[in-house]
Amino acid sequence: MVSQITTEKVTFNIPSDLKADVIKLKDELKVSLNSIYKQAIADYVEKQEIKKWERGASMASNDKEYITLTKEWSNVGLEVLSYD
Repeated sequence: MVSQITTEKVTFNIPSDLKADVIKLKDELKVSLNSIYKQAIADYVEKQEIKKWERGASMASNDKEYITLTKEWSNVGLEVLSYD
């Protein structure tokens, strides 16, 4: 079964000099502006998601209550099961 990907047209403004740089890149790579914009946005979203996880990990590693709780959980002695 082939899944349908819906798309939506988006309009945004960028500085003229940046657009000129993107057009040069498009010509060099022989790709469409659309593909460059989609990839740039996808990369940005992924980068922001990673930053969010990094902030969460940093907050957790500095939270004394959380650290104490995780140490308590690790000392419970639960058996890890393997489904080989």
